[in-house]
Amino acid sequence: MSKYETVVAGGTVVTASDVFKADIGIVGGRIAAIGANLSGDRVVDADGLLVLPGGVDSHCHIEQLQEGGGADEESWVSGSTSCLAGGTTSVITFSTQFKGGGISGPLAEYRRRAASAMVDYTFHQIITDASDDVIFREVPEIVAAGIRSLKVFLTYDPLHLDDRQFLRVLAAARRTGAIVTVHCENYEAIRWRTAALLADGRTAPKYHAWSRPRMIEREATHRAIALAEMVDQPIQIFHVSCPEVAEEIARAQARGLKVWGETCPQYFVLAASDMDRPGFEGAKFMCSPAPRDAEASAGLWDLVRKGTLDVVSSDHSGWSYDTPVGKRVNGVDAPFRDIPNGVPGLASRLPILFSEGVTKGRIDLCTFARLTAANPAKLFGLYPRKGAIMPGADADLVLWDAKKSVTITNAMLQHVIDYTPYEGLEVTGWPVATLRRGEVVMRDGKVQAEPGSGQFLARGPYDMIKPTGRLPDGFDASAFLV
Repeated sequence: MSKYETVVAGGTVVTASDVFKADIGIVGGRIAAIGANLSGDRVVDADGLLVLPGGVDSHCHIEQLQEGGGADEESWVSGSTSCLAGGTTSVITFSTQFKGGGISGPLAEYRRRAASAMVDYTFHQIITDASDDVIFREVPEIVAAGIRSLKVFLTYDPLHLDDRQFLRVLAAARRTGAIVTVHCENYEAIRWRTAALLADGRTAPKYHAWSRPRMIEREATHRAIALAEMVDQPIQIFHVSCPEVAEEIARAQARGLKVWGETCPQYFVLAASDMDRPGFEGAKFMCSPAPRDAEASAGLWDLVRKGTLDVVSSDHSGWSYDTPVGKRVNGVDAPFRDIPNGVPGLASRLPILFSEGVTKGRIDLCTFARLTAANPAKLFGLYPRKGAIMPGADADLVLWDAKKSVTITNAMLQHVIDYTPYEGLEVTGWPVATLRRGEVVMRDGKVQAEPGSGQFLARGPYDMIKPTGRLPDGFDASAFLV
C-alpha cells in the first residue's frame, strides 16, 4: 500500500504566496504532503495544469427561505452542482429572518435543507428585526453554535435596518465575537428617487441603475463604517460596485479600522447600459448595487491590486427569466421597482475573474488564489482548513487549464436558473477537475458528487475579527444591553 491514498501529480501548484511545481499527497481527505515524486494508491494527473485551492464563495444565495413559504429556485443540489462545475468547493450562504419573528426557527429549517449539499457550507445569519430576544438571546446562541457572521441590509423592504437597529447588531457581534457584513445603500434616498422616476413614467429596467446612483452606495458605506468605528466592531462591505465606495474603505483601513471590502464579477464585465435593452430583456442584468460603467470597472481593478478589495464573491442570487416565479413574478410590464434583483454566478465566478484578471494581466496567479479562496477563508474563520494548499488543510483542489478558451453558455454552468447574464462571453482559463476533501467530484464538466456529501463548517473564535480596542472616549457602549 502506498503512503498516500491519492496523489495529484505533475501540476503547477498555486497558493496565496507561491507558484511551484509539485505533487500533492492526500490521506483521509486532507493534504498530507507536498513534494516531488510522491506515490499513491490513486494518481490524478495534473500535468500541464494549474492546481488551485478550491474556491470559497463567501456570498451566495442558495435555497434561501422566502417569506410566506418556499425558497429560492436554486436548490442545494443544483447550486452545489454549479459550484463544483466552476471550481468552488465551499460556500457561505444566508439564513434569513422575517420581521416580527426570530432566527432560530428559519435557521433550523435552512439547516435541514442544506443537509442535501454537495459542497461544504456555513451561513451568514441575516438580521432584519433587532428585537431584544434576537439580540440578547438568539444571536449569542447561534454564534456559540458556529455561525459567526451576521448580515444586515441598509436598504430593501422588508429587510432594512435603521441606524439604531444596525448599532444593536454591531454591539451584539462585538459581545459575541462575530463579524458583520453589510449591504450598503441609502434606503430613503432610493425610495425618494424611485418615486420621482416612476412619477415621471420612467419604469423600464434601465432605470433601476438611475434609482441608486453611486453616491447612494458611497454614503451608506461611509455611515456603516462610522457606526462600526464607534462600536469598534469589524465589518465587511459587500458587493462594492465602484471606486468611490472602495475609497471609503481604503480611508477606514488607513485609520487602522478592521473594515474589509468585497466585489463581484458582475462589476467587472457588466454595465448599467446592459439594462437598457428592448422590452423586458434588461431585467436579466438587474442586481444591487447596479453595475456602473467601464471606467468604474477599471477603477475597481486598481483597488483590487492595492488590496482594498480583497475578496471576489459571486453574490449568486438567481431569478429565472422565463418562469412566472422569477424576474416576471410581477409581469413583464412591472416597473423596475417590482422586478426581483440578482444575477446567477456560482460557476462563472472563477472563470470570469481568471480570464479578466490573470489572462489579461491585471492580477497574478497568487492574487487570484487570495481573492477567491484564501482571503474569504481567513476573513470568515475557515482558514487554514479551507482556502489553503498546505499539509493539514482539506484537500479541496481545482485542476485548471489556463489556456482553455470557452464561450460561456447557460447550459455549461449547471445552475437551475434559465439564463446567464454572461451568455456568449469568451473566457480563457477553465476548471477541468474539482476535488473536495480529496474526492474527485467534477471532471470535464461532469459532476459526480452525492447529495448530502457536503459538510457543515462550524466556526469558532479567531483573532482576525477581534475588536481593535479603540473606542470613543474609552467607553464601551456594547457592554450595556440597550
